[in-house]
Amino acid sequence: MKKTLSFAAVHFTVAFTIGYLFTGSLLVGGALALLEPALNTVAYYWHERAWSRWGSREERAGEVVGA
Repeated sequence: MKKTLSFAAVHFTVAFTIGYLFTGSLLVGGALALLEPALNTVAYYWHERAWSRWGSREERAGEVVGA
């Protein structure tokens, strides 16, 4: 859990810093620090679902070809 929290802190810091450096706005930096990880989490969920389906198809195709 400590490692996860540490990574989250790094992630938020990087997102904030990039937003702030590009815009000079604390508000934009803060918004990016909150929105980017949240949206990334949703994207990761859908990526894993798609990856799982794609992997299952490859496994089934391998069984048919290898049979």
